[in-house]
Amino acid sequence: MIKHVKSCLTAAVSALLLIGLDQWTKFLAVANLKNQKPVELISGALELNYYENHGAAFGLLQNQRVLFIVLTIVLVIILGYLYWKIPQTKRFLPLRIIAVFVMAGAAGNFIDRFLNGYVVDFVYFKLINFPIFNVADCYITVSAAALLVLAFFYYKEDDDWTWMRFSRKKRHHNGEES
Repeated sequence: MIKHVKSCLTAAVSALLLIGLDQWTKFLAVANLKNQKPVELISGALELNYYENHGAAFGLLQNQRVLFIVLTIVLVIILGYLYWKIPQTKRFLPLRIIAVFVMAGAAGNFIDRFLNGYVVDFVYFKLINFPIFNVADCYITVSAAALLVLAFFYYKEDDDWTWMRFSRKKRHHNGEES
């Protein structure tokens, strides 16, 4: 149990550091990019370009602030619960790391949405005209890609997935579980 609590505290501190990095980069974007011309980092390919995103990733579902706030709270609660349930073994460490990054990304954008009514985006891959994004978006997108790779190449069907159940096992008076 102590190992489990220590893991959760480590996750919380890690998430706070990741959120801090995200918020710091957004602070820098507001301070240096707002009402300015884009800053070209790689000519014709990559630039820093301030954008106030009132929607979800890639500008979807514009002006749905309350929906995003509620969904983010629900997502973080579910991920926190799953983090608690994930076995404390090396085999499942990648899932715990992914959960921390997704929670940090969701929380980073939640802070913007809650305080400002929009999310600050500032990284633009001009070469492929990719939607403008931020560090929190990177946490979530890279985590989703990592989860897919793990699902296809690392985790197996015969791994113990019983921890994913949302129900509690009932222990009968004879010691058997149901």
